[in-house]
Amino acid sequence: MNRNNRFLSKSITGNRVLVPTLGLLGAVSSAHAHHPMDGQTPETFTQGLLSGFGHPVIGIDHLAFLIVIALLSFTLAGRARLLVPIAFVGATVAGTLFHLGAADLPLTETVIALSVLVGGVAVLVKGSSSALVLAALLGFAGVFHGYAYGEAIVGAETSPMLSYLIGFSMIQYAIIVAGIKVLDLMAARSEKLHGLALRLGGISTAAVGAMFLGLSLA
Repeated sequence: MNRNNRFLSKSITGNRVLVPTLGLLGAVSSAHAHHPMDGQTPETFTQGLLSGFGHPVIGIDHLAFLIVIALLSFTLAGRARLLVPIAFVGATVAGTLFHLGAADLPLTETVIALSVLVGGVAVLVKGSSSALVLAALLGFAGVFHGYAYGEAIVGAETSPMLSYLIGFSMIQYAIIVAGIKVLDLMAARSEKLHGLALRLGGISTAAVGAMFLGLSLA
């Protein structure tokens, strides 16, 4: 009887791991197949804004990196927590403009996947770095993430293009700040809960980065 209970417990545990994993794989496939506005170039200010809001969210690799930024920025002190992420957001705008300028940035998807993987590992290692160094690294990664964002707005008029830039800048910063605030609340309530959140965040983002790296190299 005890043996059967243990078997049943293992089966339930396995299902709890398998279902989220399958869901994540489905989300990855969906993110590769769909883009904001069903792949159509935004034609109005509102369409550009909505597309900007959507792109960093439906792109699982981009969303995972925003979580990484929140986790890493939380380790900083004072205003640096909220200022350092601005380097990434600004760099994504620069990367998009770089794309719109018909410039070529090689290995974009590979670098994006590596940024997520390395960022997740950095969270797990719990290494400390200065705000300036972290801002520089996030800025470098941001250019590649922004270059990928630019694909959705190529050929758009000025109005939807500007609203697109505003949209993805706002949503990225909002997600990062929300993540930092949640971590702050967790740390105030329970150091154990905070530590668990960091470990789960690091593991999950590193896993996403590894999957996308495999896809980019396939």
